Amino acid sequence: MSGVEIVPKEYGYVILMVALSGILNLWMGYQVVKARIKYNVRLPRLYASESDNKDAKLFNCIQRGHQNTLEWMPLFLTLMAMGGIKHPIISAVFGLVYVVARYFYFTGYSTGHPQKRLTIGVYNYIALAGLLLCTISCGLGFLLA
Repeated sequence: MSGVEIVPKEYGYVILMVALSGILNLWMGYQVVKARIKYNVRLPRLYASESDNKDAKLFNCIQRGHQNTLEWMPLFLTLMAMGGIKHPIISAVFGLVYVVARYFYFTGYSTGHPQKRLTIGVYNYIALAGLLLCTISCGLGFLLA
């Protein structure tokens, strides 16, 4: 690397995976908006009450699938950004696995049967573990250089 270059050229793949995760997040948010209209769950209520709404479980599963993704988003983005400095290609591959697995996590959850979120969705946790290893390697690389 030259003195001016901060990250490798391949870091562009990391940035594209971050953008893809943003697109997925926007799509999930849209699914929640559609479900709010369909199942008549008005804001500011985060979840539907089963005593008031016969479709509460289905709406709540859709909402929860998106909410869970939002809860993990800061960790995913941080690990992508940090691990991608030293391992941009590997991090981008883990990022792609994460995004695809999150899509299946959400669509499985949205069926109203929460256990279906883990059929393929479980691989998002493996991707996060890989990104964590890339980040640790990056940190050690800085310290030991």
